[in-house]
Amino acid sequence: MVDQNCAYCVEGELLAKFGIKICELENSKVYLFKEQSHPGRVVVAHKKHVSEILELTPQERAAYLEEIAKVSEAIHKIFKPAKVNYGAYGDTGHHLHFHLVPKYTDEYEWGGTFEMNPGKKFLSDEEYAQMIEKIKAELI
Repeated sequence: MVDQNCAYCVEGELLAKFGIKICELENSKVYLFKEQSHPGRVVVAHKKHVSEILELTPQERAAYLEEIAKVSEAIHKIFKPAKVNYGAYGDTGHHLHFHLVPKYTDEYEWGGTFEMNPGKKFLSDEEYAQMIEKIKAELI
């Protein structure tokens, strides 16, 4: 199912406000979060338009979580965070996705919950492109 009002289904202007597509995996799409207060922050959205993880079959759920782990492994390898935080929200946007937010000891928001979009750090197009290529190289 595709929802024409969903940023992750349509991948148009709404998505472009906050993310840049990195790649597609078998079950998910990976996006670089434009706001980079946490270097390496990405979103992993399921390809199916479902609101809750329980709407996936056990096999789909396991495959999706494996892909989230694969993306997390790439983030750890490239950016070397002390911890990756995982957030799955969607009170108003009903498409299953996880925010993978690298956290660095004694840096921005260490020891606390990450802000959804602090609006503090944006990169140049070239910096986004370099970051995307590094992540893509680990995933594909």
